[in-house]
Amino acid sequence: MATVPLVQVQGLAIRAGGVAGGPVVQRGLDFDVERGEVLVIVGASGSGKSTLLRHMVGLDTPHAGRVLYDGHDLHHGAQDTLAALRRRFGVMFQAGALWSSMTLGENLMLSMRLFTSLPAAQRERRARFKLALVGLDGGFDLMPAQLSGGMRKRAALARALALDPELLYLDEPGSGLDPLNAARLDELVLNLRQHLGTTVVMVTHEISSIFAVATRALYLDEQAQTMTALGPPDQLLQHGPPAVREFLRRGVPP
Repeated sequence: MATVPLVQVQGLAIRAGGVAGGPVVQRGLDFDVERGEVLVIVGASGSGKSTLLRHMVGLDTPHAGRVLYDGHDLHHGAQDTLAALRRRFGVMFQAGALWSSMTLGENLMLSMRLFTSLPAAQRERRARFKLALVGLDGGFDLMPAQLSGGMRKRAALARALALDPELLYLDEPGSGLDPLNAARLDELVLNLRQHLGTTVVMVTHEISSIFAVATRALYLDEQAQTMTALGPPDQLLQHGPPAVREFLRRGVPP
């Protein structure tokens, strides 16, 4: 019996900003996310990468089509059922979205307090472990304002891991980071996949990250307003459509 893909995107059409009546930026999106892979969503600025991600996590409603998570429609059903589905994945937003009035430890423990029955001591142990996992083992009592850009990204990743999700959505995790910190974040993503079996869907414009972490890359074409390529980055670089090859070559040394 064939295994159902973790995520199935079927005939999806999305509007800019997810706003009803807004312009459609992508249509006819059909792809799966397989368990244990790192799928990277790429394309030029304005092609709808982050908008697609928001639809995949259930924040925006599709103009057409659907997103299935483990066989269940993420946008239709009883609210408690949908909420339980969404707690099975973690989301790292582009700006981090940390609560500025809470310490890093409190940021991580909030979801545990709301959605688990873990006692306080166990919540703290788990939060400290997640911070150590991303290289912030001394950051439990720090405030977000005390963090550098790279530390903020890692803290946001730790919070996305707080409930031990089977799937991580990452929106431009390397944005604004210097090459060294961006490479460290890529290494963290690979470690999560290799050692924890975490499935990852990542939006990025960093070509180096695509080749560093992606099992497959999905290319959104802003002119055609649909996906025009899906496959391993090395194969797309050699045999993809011309626009995709040109896009990927920008980050490949001559």
